[in-house]
Parts: sequence; C-alpha cells; structure tokens
Amino acid sequence: MDSLDDKILTKIKKAKRGSLFFTEDFLNFGSAKAVAKTLERLTVKGEISRVARGIYARPAHDPLLGELKPSTEAIANAIRKRDKARIMPTGVLAMNALGLSSQVPMNVVYLTDGAARKIDLGKRKILFKKSSPKNLSAIGKISGLVIQALKEIGKGNVTENEIQLILKQLEKEVPYRLEHDIRLAPEWIRIIMRKALKPKTDE
Repeated sequence: MDSLDDKILTKIKKAKRGSLFFTEDFLNFGSAKAVAKTLERLTVKGEISRVARGIYARPAHDPLLGELKPSTEAIANAIRKRDKARIMPTGVLAMNALGLSSQVPMNVVYLTDGAARKIDLGKRKILFKKSSPKNLSAIGKISGLVIQALKEIGKGNVTENEIQLILKQLEKEVPYRLEHDIRLAPEWIRIIMRKALKPKTDE
C-alpha cells in the first residue's frame, strides 16, 4: 500500500512543472495535520517548493535562472479558481498590465467577491480586498483593467498620451464587452472609454 508521501508525490508529478497546489488538494489522502507534515517533508527533499502558507508548487527550472518562482498572477488565479471567486487587478498592477506603467509592484492588490486575505510571499505580497459586485462585473479583460487603471490615475490627472495608449488597448476589446463595461464606470471614465467605440454605420 502506498504511503501518504507516495500518494501526494504521484499526484504532484502528474501536473506540469510550475503547477500550484493547496494543502486541501490532498485531504482525501489523509488528515490535514498528516498532509501538512508530508508536504513539509517533500519541501525539505526539494520535490516541491513552498510558495506561501498552505500553497506549494512543483518547481519549474530554467537552465540559466534555476528554479522559477510562480508569478503573483498565477498565484492569484489559483486562489480564484479554488475559491470560485472573481478577482480584478487594481492600481499599479492594472496600469502595468496595460503598459501605462513600467513599475512592477511588489505588493499587488486584487478586488474579490471571495474572502479578504493577505498572501505573504516573502518580499512580495498579494492582498485580496472584498469589493461590491459592481466593481467585479466587468466582462472584458481589457476594459475592466482600463477602469481600474484610470481610477488609480485619478480624475483630472490623465494625460493625452495615457488616453491614446488606453484607446489603443481598447481596440483589442470585444465591442459588446466594451459597451457593457462602459456602463459600470464613473462618468469621467465613460467619456474616455466611449472614444474607443466604433461609430455604427447606417444600414
């Protein structure tokens, strides 16, 4: 009969390198305490790496860089899937995703309709802030980011160059998604986003 270590390791090795796991992914193999101890042992052996409390990864390796750490986006998305929650990047993170800022924030903030929590990744941190459904109702990936990025920049602070960059990004958005998301934004942001709508030609 396979030991708990073997069962957990077999499941982990079936996943591609870089995959993330939570302690609760293995609770069908044993108690929470036993699973935690096993994951600790596998970490010491180098079979897995500990990302944060209760979060582990099957390490991915690069010939030059060595072990690759999971990105904050990958970790946030793994938590989103686990919690069956919606998340939305905010602030400098949204600006960076759109090319409005070259700054890569060490502490990233996501709005969520799941549990509010902070994930400590050592030098990096992910903060999930509980938010109203309206703030998470955007259906366009780009238009949702635009709303959050413009909120970060602030009314009256948006430069013409930033507006042009935003409109260029919004060209990639599916039109019906853009039209839907414009209705969710404050009026000053709607005025900017409407410029990306293609004029409807008469039949």
